[in-house]
Amino acid sequence: MKVAVMGAGAVGCYYGGMLARAGHEVVLIARPQHVEAIGRDGLRLDTQHFDEHVRVAASTDASAAKDAQLVLFCVKSTDTDSAANALAPHLDHDALLLSLQNGVENAERLRELLPQEAAAAVVYVAAEMAGPGHVKHNGRGELVIEPSTKSEEVAREFVAAGVPTEISGNVRGALWAKLVLNCAYNALSAITRLPYGKLVQGEGITRTMRDIVDECVAVAKADKVTIPGDVDAAVRRIAETMPNQYSSTAQDLARGKTSEIDHLNGLIVRRGEALGVPTPANRVLHALVKAIEGKASQGAIK
Repeated sequence: MKVAVMGAGAVGCYYGGMLARAGHEVVLIARPQHVEAIGRDGLRLDTQHFDEHVRVAASTDASAAKDAQLVLFCVKSTDTDSAANALAPHLDHDALLLSLQNGVENAERLRELLPQEAAAAVVYVAAEMAGPGHVKHNGRGELVIEPSTKSEEVAREFVAAGVPTEISGNVRGALWAKLVLNCAYNALSAITRLPYGKLVQGEGITRTMRDIVDECVAVAKADKVTIPGDVDAAVRRIAETMPNQYSSTAQDLARGKTSEIDHLNGLIVRRGEALGVPTPANRVLHALVKAIEGKASQGAIK
């Protein structure tokens, strides 16, 4: 099938690259430096199991999504509206948009903005852009997909491409489970500039993470969300399975970019306020990351 990846950063390049490697027609819609490198050398897919250059189309223009049956929607949550508007004139009426984004509200927002079917996916992968056109896979890679008219077909193709994929009727809960992990690690990794394995060794860090997670779970409960699995075990597993990974928030701040913190710890703060659940630990982390972002935008002394 033809697959378009809107916002082909680390996540989009990894999953798009895996599908292209399996023989699908994939176009990556990305920033100019990545498009140039991919056009010249192919996408370097540098994983834990292989390191290959995969031939794949790349463009800076949303019009490249024309005729795509599947669109992997991978932009930052802050860019959901603008990216959806850019895609709108070019999408086939029966295309499926699969949101591979952080946060818990993006698929719902896509359904508000576009007439095409949109489904959420929960992404468990450690990946980073190691250079133009070079995605480095540091661990895991599973997907959990929301049921849709095409979910079974899409899941089969991902599995055939080497991506463990399952369909779940409780993707909302799975998205919240991922949100809890992001809230526990992302801001702390960004503030300390440490990868997960070293982060959890810091004095008082695991207790602080416990406070963050407790607040998230309390907000989820008040919001009538059922989070699947053992949350505490899942939090511990991140540091064990991705010890060298820096959070996406840490990577954004290191590059002077705006992070998704408003859709992570910031969302917990907002939902906590609306539901009457105190969230002091998440509030502090949200405020600190926003302050660091402000410092970068004002050119303050480092």
